[in-house]
Amino acid sequence: MAFSIKQFERRSTAFITTFAVVSVAVIGLADYVTGYEMTFATFYLFPVSVAVWFSGRIAGTVISVLSVGVWILGDYANGQHYANSWILVWNATLTLAFYLIVVAILHKLRRLQAELESRVQQRTLALTQEIQERARLEKELLDVSERGQRQIGHDLHDSLGQHLTATAFACQDLAEQLEQRAPLEAAAANHLVTMIEEAINLSRTFARGLIPVEMAAEGLMDGFQALADNVSRQFKITCEFACPQPVLLRDPVASMHLYRIAQEAVTNAIKHGRAKKVVISLMADPGAVYLKITDDGAGLSSHQPPRDGLGLRIMAHRAVMIGAGFKIESLPAGGVRVACQLPLAGALIPEAHATS
Repeated sequence: MAFSIKQFERRSTAFITTFAVVSVAVIGLADYVTGYEMTFATFYLFPVSVAVWFSGRIAGTVISVLSVGVWILGDYANGQHYANSWILVWNATLTLAFYLIVVAILHKLRRLQAELESRVQQRTLALTQEIQERARLEKELLDVSERGQRQIGHDLHDSLGQHLTATAFACQDLAEQLEQRAPLEAAAANHLVTMIEEAINLSRTFARGLIPVEMAAEGLMDGFQALADNVSRQFKITCEFACPQPVLLRDPVASMHLYRIAQEAVTNAIKHGRAKKVVISLMADPGAVYLKITDDGAGLSSHQPPRDGLGLRIMAHRAVMIGAGFKIESLPAGGVRVACQLPLAGALIPEAHATS
């Protein structure tokens, strides 16, 4: 039925009117064949309804008049005669009035339906625009946050790092001058140099955490390798980066979001899952990039849905922002696997490695 209505809605007014006239003729023929003892007045409502619903009030009125005329002519051809002509006029008038009332009601319903559909479309459009605007603002917030982190990272690396390096050199020079005259003070100066070098390493670690992915295509692989090395060293666990063949991602924004997803997944595995081994896997084919983070931790709690945690929601949101699929699941042998699939044509596998 829905399919038939849609088909009628696509038809022209001329087609609908022709269909209604043919329907009146068919019903009139059936009315004539059955004789005037059986009335078919109700059946004429079908072409009347079709005409008014799909062609408008004028078409419905015309078909109503035509239906009454065909009905009267059919009965007259079958030998129906009235003792008083006013009886014929009365019956025709009542029938036509009934049809016109139906026309008015259907016309009103059609207008209400059209207005309702128009309001639904307008509200749907407004809601779509609001969702798009919200997504744009959220993306801008993430971009602003990433830019701010990058700026702080550059400041740590360039300004503070260089200043600490210069301070370390000055202390080293002072220690060399004190070695002959004041050995105790020279040892203190050397200790101060060691502390400054540790501060330099710490600032570099902070800077790398804030700007982990370089703009170059191979920056994502370098960032994951550095992340695995830092996690292994800092938390005394096994964190490996597996990339069977080079994956060159040309989109720096997508690279940053993928890195942050992996960073959050690794943090969750260590902090909540008490994992002892974490594997970051990066692969690609001509149409997509595949990121997986697998751990051997305690797994997802059965009474806590996977998306309840803030970190998990942030990972899923980052995936949505770059148009990637996101999935997190417990493994049968224990542990958790976080998977992210980024469909794009910008993932390039060097030809030398792809054919090997």
